Amino acid sequence: MAMKNFQGKVVWITGASSGIGAELAKQCAEAGATIVLSGRNEDSLERVKQNLLHPATHLIVPLDLEHSSHFSELVKVVVDKVQRIDYLINNGGISQRGTAFETEEVVDRRIMEVNYFGNIALTKAVLPVMRKQGGGHIVVLSSIAGKFGFFLRSAYSASKHALHGFYESLMLEEEQNGIKVTIACPGKINTNISVNALNSSGKSHGVMDHNQETGMTAEECAKIMLSAVLKGKKEVLIGNKEIKAVTLKRFLPGLFWKIIRKQSAT
Repeated sequence: MAMKNFQGKVVWITGASSGIGAELAKQCAEAGATIVLSGRNEDSLERVKQNLLHPATHLIVPLDLEHSSHFSELVKVVVDKVQRIDYLINNGGISQRGTAFETEEVVDRRIMEVNYFGNIALTKAVLPVMRKQGGGHIVVLSSIAGKFGFFLRSAYSASKHALHGFYESLMLEEEQNGIKVTIACPGKINTNISVNALNSSGKSHGVMDHNQETGMTAEECAKIMLSAVLKGKKEVLIGNKEIKAVTLKRFLPGLFWKIIRKQSAT
């Protein structure tokens, strides 16, 4: 489906300072959209903005998903500047590299605060705008870890599973208001997600894992995701052979568990 469908639209992207978020911003801008870039690092957001087509037309709104009490105010800032919000892409989040046994509870809570509570808080702040304008589209970045648990990902996987429950409910409730939802489930994508992941004590993992280093490019991931959004898909799996595990678990669970336990955690 032609990317020109983004022409003249406002696309708000969290986690836009690098990786998939930055690539989504680039492709949407090239398709004629006005981009609202959000993340914690304003300098990084500025670098992304300057590399977009027509940088002066785009907006930076710094945002920390761990602190959501002022999200309604940020939504007002966006609407005052660009009048509407056609797409909200909830891409921001943090991963994990630590066993359930060793991971401190404060780390479990932080991951859930960022990946789930911060995510849905922004969506709830944006929903009144989308209802008032007669529609919109919310895109949420889950993971194949949102379809099944995996080594060293207990809190991360739990947060992504939670997103599925929330957004599957939301898509049913908001359909009558013209609001669509797409849940994207990337597998192994070549980004810094493993480098920035939290270990069992809450420090950065600091390593580019083999699974990320050899994964699909962020460019290809963003292209597949945006195509699914424009087609109105409710869910899309993105990756290489690893995404076949989702189908395997559904239809051949015994074989799935036999295979998955032999996979490398990193």
